[in-house]
Amino acid sequence: MSRSTVADVVVDGLRRAGTPRLFAVTGTRADGPLLDAARSAGFPITFASSEAGACIMAAVTGDLVDAPGAVVFGESAAVSAAAPAVAHAMSDRAPMILLTSGHPAAVAGCKETLGVEAETAAHRIAHAVRLSMTTPRGPVHIDLGADVAGRAVVPLATSCRPDVLPYPDAEALDRAAVALSGASRPLLLAGIHCRSDDAAQWLRAFAEALPAPLLATARAKGALPDPHPLMLGVLGVAGVEERVLSRADLIVAIGLDALEPVPAPCWSTRPVLAFGPAPMPDGRGPAVHVPGDVGVVIEELAERLRDKPRADWDVAELDRLRREGAARNTGDGLAARVVRLARETTPAGTIATVDMGAHHACVAAAWHAIAPREFLTSSASGFALPAAIAAHLVHPGRRVVCFTDPTGLTAAANELETAARLASPVVVLVLDEAGSNVAAAMRRAQSFGMCVSAIESEPAFGQALARALAITGPSLIAARP
Repeated sequence: MSRSTVADVVVDGLRRAGTPRLFAVTGTRADGPLLDAARSAGFPITFASSEAGACIMAAVTGDLVDAPGAVVFGESAAVSAAAPAVAHAMSDRAPMILLTSGHPAAVAGCKETLGVEAETAAHRIAHAVRLSMTTPRGPVHIDLGADVAGRAVVPLATSCRPDVLPYPDAEALDRAAVALSGASRPLLLAGIHCRSDDAAQWLRAFAEALPAPLLATARAKGALPDPHPLMLGVLGVAGVEERVLSRADLIVAIGLDALEPVPAPCWSTRPVLAFGPAPMPDGRGPAVHVPGDVGVVIEELAERLRDKPRADWDVAELDRLRREGAARNTGDGLAARVVRLARETTPAGTIATVDMGAHHACVAAAWHAIAPREFLTSSASGFALPAAIAAHLVHPGRRVVCFTDPTGLTAAANELETAARLASPVVVLVLDEAGSNVAAAMRRAQSFGMCVSAIESEPAFGQALARALAITGPSLIAARP
């Protein structure tokens, strides 16, 4: 019987939790005990070119697979370099395990820091992955001392799955049903906890049964398909909030997280019904709150609302509002046209990753997401490129388009090498509104063998995109509106 070590137990715990791979940084000791244990177990390891990039890739992986992503840092300096990305993983509610060796100090942004000893290894990794997946999801730090990771242990199987959410309270469900029954024009606000396939299916059925229009946060974009006639757009981007709020008589907050930005007018004088696993944003106190899984709550409400009259929304007016909002946010500039062309040219299921910046609202409005987690965004600097690489690793059969700007590209420039080394078929589209000099980044991409184009017109973009989609590796297109 082969000898098991603490590192083996940690890797086994990650595998049983559903973690698909480990991320590390180029230059990390290749003979480290955790990496050795992963190799022995046939557990994939992906090397990023920067600490922040590795952390973003692990966080996005966890977000996409509904299991903790995992990143290994060998030195304290690496942890410091990754600190901003760790904090953003927490604000993005991304489950992640941060593994260090000889860094027992707490890491800002992590839900907890756990030291591991030989006799506690199995319980510690089980606790860590369960904690990272428990609402609110986020990063958990585990430190294995250099003298601990290689110690022999007796393997011990422990549960690495989070507890199921409590079933919604019947009295709260009854109160929610009364509030909905008394509303003639409810407005739905969907948040991050609507992003599972199950929750999205129930959300669509709920919106159509009422019927009621819906606004989604940026993280929930796609939970109701963007082309759906009841989908009004992204909160804070759609540009229709005040007008539709003036007609609504009840706000129904579905799966919103406390950290998701919601414009103040949404909480004006309208009563609020909220349900989902997390508290309301900004500590708002809804008139009725039903804690629980989004799908389960909607399923329970369906029976209670069987005889409810249909909502009194003017569908033609809603369609006019959504068209006006889309036109206001996208316009007819080159940036909007290339985003629309990219969406039309790429197949169904294509994933868009987007950096915050001048064009974020344009991309959010012009890129149609058909399903949850087809639109990935964060306030983390340089998020889009490493997120695109992670999305390709999780979904190798799907196209990924990365929308960024010169600032975002500069922040993530090291990961151009990662994309080229992994031959990730990612299209990096740099929207350069200010006419910034991206020549240095383009030369760097070329030095890694990437296909690089600079365009200033829609026909030129169409040609460059066709070339990019025809190759098997990454490409970079700089578009100057």
